[in-house]
Amino acid sequence: MTVRFAAVAAGMVMAVSSVCQAQDASTAKLDVELNALAPSQKGCMMTFVAENNLQAPINKISFELAFFNDKNAVDRITVLDFRDLPQGKKRVRQFDMPNVKCETVTRIIINDTPVCDGPATGECMKRLVTRSQISVPFEG
Repeated sequence: MTVRFAAVAAGMVMAVSSVCQAQDASTAKLDVELNALAPSQKGCMMTFVAENNLQAPINKISFELAFFNDKNAVDRITVLDFRDLPQGKKRVRQFDMPNVKCETVTRIIINDTPVCDGPATGECMKRLVTRSQISVPFEG
């Protein structure tokens, strides 16, 4: 009877563990927020806040961004290097975009993650969640 109970208990522990791991995987995400745009001497200083809630640290990541102008046309596409994003930590990254006027940026889209070193292939883009703290839409 004790052996049977131990086997049932072990099976229940494994089942609960599997459910918890599945929930962790489904809630894993990479949050990137457009926090601010501010005029600079070069052009426009863009501030982002990123938080890696994936199941692995990101050793290096870059995002390919498309910037739309006040005519709703793509003004430029550029790749920004966000460097490393430790697991469970927030990081602020700023980029001074030369020859960009902040007031003409009407939308920013993340097209791709050309570099995502750490998580499984495709996880950075698949688990990407974007938001904007300002009036400029930020999409992933």
